[in-house]
Amino acid sequence: MPKNSSKDSPGGLHFTKVNAALGGAGIVALTAGYWLLAQGSITAAPVLLVLGYVVLLPMAIIR
Repeated sequence: MPKNSSKDSPGGLHFTKVNAALGGAGIVALTAGYWLLAQGSITAAPVLLVLGYVVLLPMAIIR
């Protein structure tokens, strides 16, 4: 009976340093976005929040 390894499953998720970097960047972008939102920024805060939620965090999961 063969073992199930990550190499055998083409659809499996693999956590690498790239995933960690993208996830960390997403967390930083969200933190900065919420901080700027609390300061009253209505331009940079939404951009950072969208970047974090729509781009960086999904890329950290998918890539």
